[in-house]
Amino acid sequence: MPARPHGTSPPDPMTPPASRTDKKLNTLETDPQVAPSYEAALEELEQLVAQLDAGQLPLDQLLSRYQRGAALLSFCRARLDAVENQIQVLEGGELKTWTAD
Repeated sequence: MPARPHGTSPPDPMTPPASRTDKKLNTLETDPQVAPSYEAALEELEQLVAQLDAGQLPLDQLLSRYQRGAALLSFCRARLDAVENQIQVLEGGELKTWTAD
C-alpha cells in the first residue's frame, strides 16, 4: 500500500464517487432520450415518488430510483429557471406577478 502524505486521511468508503453521480446528472441534462421534455420528466418523477412512498422496493432499487428522482428534480428545476429567465427578458428584465385572466 503506498504511503499517504502526513496529515491526509483515507477516502471515506461510504461516500459515492462524485464522477459517477456527476455523470448521471450530465447525461440527464444533455441526452434528450433521458428526459425529452419537462412534462415527461415530471411524470416520471411522480411515478418514482409513488414507488418510493409505497416502501416495497429492495434497497438497491430504492437507491437507484432515489438517484434518478434527484436527477429528474434537478432537470425540472433547471427547465423552470430557464423559462423564468426567458420571461424576464420578454418583460424587459422585470419579473411581474402572473395572474390568470
